[in-house]
Amino acid sequence: MRNILVTGAHGQLGRQLLRRAAEAGIAVRGVGSGELDITDRGAVDAHVESGSVVINCAAYTAVDAAEADEEAARAVNETGPSILAGTCARVGARLIHVSTDYVFSGDADAPYDVDAPTGPATVYGRTKLAGERAVHAALPSAHVVRTAWVYTGVGSDFVATMLRLERERDTVDVVDDQVGSPTYAGDLAGALLELACRSDVAAPILHATNSGVASWFDLARAVFEEVGADPNRVRPCTSAQFPRPAPRPAFSVLSGNSWVRAGLTPPRTWREALHTALDAVV
Repeated sequence: MRNILVTGAHGQLGRQLLRRAAEAGIAVRGVGSGELDITDRGAVDAHVESGSVVINCAAYTAVDAAEADEEAARAVNETGPSILAGTCARVGARLIHVSTDYVFSGDADAPYDVDAPTGPATVYGRTKLAGERAVHAALPSAHVVRTAWVYTGVGSDFVATMLRLERERDTVDVVDDQVGSPTYAGDLAGALLELACRSDVAAPILHATNSGVASWFDLARAVFEEVGADPNRVRPCTSAQFPRPAPRPAFSVLSGNSWVRAGLTPPRTWREALHTALDAVV
């Protein structure tokens, strides 16, 4: 088993990776931004070992804030991954780089496959796409894994917010004109660990989400149902009623064909995954 290094280990996905690895008896070393600044080439060189696998979860994910701070977003989403990839190439390490549905325009009407044309509409999406390209320029054998709508049900993610609002409000208005594939971070972590432990997957880009399609409205209703609340307390509304600095993709469904074609474990449905996630936090 190769050594696995998780960058961004204190974030939502990074914490799940460490938890899933411990449960599976997989040796993983996790570093947060305070321990490893991925934009510091010397620091990256000191952490990445020959023959290791690096799973890069470090990212600037504040989608709205990025609109006014492109320099900071680009440093973490493009420069850092480029440095990681360069170091991995020099020392003979593998790299799995986590990316996002935001690299697409969001105006499709069928699930995005890995070779679908990109066209990000936000600073966040543009910097993440630039990061993908920088990674493959430095290390063509790297895996870019795009995902979407990731949650744990803890903290301030969408599912956690719906749990809080269910307790605090009689009704909740949620947009029904944005659709995607809700993805439990625990399942995504398991998928990334499977990929890290395999040496026979050559695909440069993969999509990893829970299967199925839902709107944010659908997901919110499902959260209410899971905790025994009346789902009719969730009311549909449009994105226009909640204007944001960065436009949200109307369509964020990623095709899982690439994952299955690579011989990796097919994902379970988003609703099954939500049940597991809420069992752990409610």
